[in-house]
Amino acid sequence: MQKFTFYCPTEMIFGKDSENQTADLIKKYNGHNVLIVFGGGSVKKSGLLDKICAQLTSANLTVSTLGGVQPNPLVSFVNDGVKKALAEKIDFVLAIGGGSVIDTAKAIAHGIQYPDCDIWDIWTKKIALTKTTPMASIVTLAAAGSETSDSAVLTNEITKQKRGLSTPFNRPCFTIMNPELTFSAPKLQKACGCADIMMHTLERYFAKETDNYMTDYIAEGLMRDVIHYAPQMLANPEDYLSHSEIMYCGSLSHNDITGLGRTKDFSVHKFGHELSAKFNATHGASLTAMWPSWARYIYKNDIDRFAHLGNILFSISETGEQGAIKTINKMEEFFYRLGLPICLSQLTGKILDETELKYLTDMCTDSNQKTIGSFKPLNAEDVYTIFQMANH
Repeated sequence: MQKFTFYCPTEMIFGKDSENQTADLIKKYNGHNVLIVFGGGSVKKSGLLDKICAQLTSANLTVSTLGGVQPNPLVSFVNDGVKKALAEKIDFVLAIGGGSVIDTAKAIAHGIQYPDCDIWDIWTKKIALTKTTPMASIVTLAAAGSETSDSAVLTNEITKQKRGLSTPFNRPCFTIMNPELTFSAPKLQKACGCADIMMHTLERYFAKETDNYMTDYIAEGLMRDVIHYAPQMLANPEDYLSHSEIMYCGSLSHNDITGLGRTKDFSVHKFGHELSAKFNATHGASLTAMWPSWARYIYKNDIDRFAHLGNILFSISETGEQGAIKTINKMEEFFYRLGLPICLSQLTGKILDETELKYLTDMCTDSNQKTIGSFKPLNAEDVYTIFQMANH
């Protein structure tokens, strides 16, 4: 093992009816005036929002609500949410939803502590984040793993930029994880969630550091679990076992345990972020549209690692370059079987033109002012080539 620092203080409450502990947990972390952040109407329609509001009110907690979080959450929404939170003297933020809702709640929690700032200045590190407001989550979609991660992503609708921020202040106090609360999510959202879980793991697995065997075993086991249970979950929308396995994988995939002793790559995420910002593409789908082309472009950087992963995940017996190529093909087939895009035309509904490809390349690399990724650092020429490879 290479040296590492691991810090994940989030308390995880997992299992059936775990949401019944929400009020007690908020009090444990000294919350009094609670802002509940949520997305569309699903938490209302299911009765979950009313259930949680009633529980908190019965526990003598003051409750306000803020709905309307969109996928690829917006900076403007966060800034409006901060104003509401300040006006209502909020001291605890509770997200009920998936990754977009949780990321929004994290940003609002930060903004409360910086009342005179635009949240984008924190996201672009013009303002150093040194404090936040306690926040937590009730997860309704297994996907981003934001419930235990140190990261959050926002989209600036004015500049068309989608940017992530990683900081220990993004770790929630606690997370409620009842797999039954994910049953009603649409099939496509569940599939995209599985893709995000896989990608969070793959982006850590392909790294320049070696000899992190325990970390490898954890990552490989997690990916095997997703490959096994994702089809079952999609085929059986109320199967507890498959939903519980995927839900747990979601948190493990992004709380950093699958990458200890290694640097993160996250170049495919960078591709996906720019596609989401420009085309409002669903995050998980933007990743599967790009990963096969990225892998085919860089696999020679460590042929044996690709081949080894194929043996572990798909029982591929070939070694060397043949094994590596088969691994990429099998991963692509897995994403396709989940109903996800594996190229840009499947993601956007069209072949992108030259202007769009160059725009995406410039956004990824700040007009060739920086490289992306660490497994194989990619400059603007590399990025453009990979976008071209995916453009079919």
